[in-house]
Amino acid sequence: MVGVRGLAVYNPGFPVMTREENQDNRLAFLGAIAGGLAHEIKNPLSTMALNVQLLLEDLREPLTEKDRRARRKLEVLSREVKRLEGILDDFLRFAGEHKLEKSPVRLSELVQEVLDFLAPRLGAAGVSARVSFSEDLPVLSLDRNAMKQVFLNLFLNAIQAMPQGGELLVRTAREAGEVLLEVTDTGEGIPPEMLERIWQVYWSRRRTGTGMGLPITRRYVEDHGGMISVMSELGKGTRFTIRLPVPERGEGG
Repeated sequence: MVGVRGLAVYNPGFPVMTREENQDNRLAFLGAIAGGLAHEIKNPLSTMALNVQLLLEDLREPLTEKDRRARRKLEVLSREVKRLEGILDDFLRFAGEHKLEKSPVRLSELVQEVLDFLAPRLGAAGVSARVSFSEDLPVLSLDRNAMKQVFLNLFLNAIQAMPQGGELLVRTAREAGEVLLEVTDTGEGIPPEMLERIWQVYWSRRRTGTGMGLPITRRYVEDHGGMISVMSELGKGTRFTIRLPVPERGEGG
């Protein structure tokens, strides 16, 4: 039996897929191709970065104006190559398969670890961090590296939202069967029409942004069975709230 003018005909020899399943398969296929292409681009890009660095070392002390111009051009090239490497790393982190390696984690301790790491940057930006950690949080089953990336993205985002300095407020709490993490800044806020767009891949309000930080953050949170939401008010600041499920007894260690 044949189809007429695109009419779908059931063929018992092949499984029938819904439109959603076809779309998912297509996206998975495109993702695999894009991931392979990104890996292929990354290798020569790393070679370029290395050779640019070697040329910069050769021109460490330029003697002529021509040498100085060459060094300035190489410095621009070096910055752009590093930016491209960062975009590729973010893409591979977002699009690639990521198998969670969970272990028992105390959320507040992990958050404080990331804050301590960022302390010099916070100080340089004129941002003071204040924390309010609940003392009765259960141990969670988390991928430490993935969640550290989540916190790092949110804290850096908050710093960038406060170019004149301000306060970074970090709070953990337990509500019913969930553990909450709130990250609040006293920055410029996000216009209402842009709130939904911040989760879009490659969309960024800042010229230097890659547009991957928040999509990666949401993916990692959702991979853990959690959810992330945002509230913002222009001129007052922004609050991101992460909700993570409390593991079944024995799962979190």
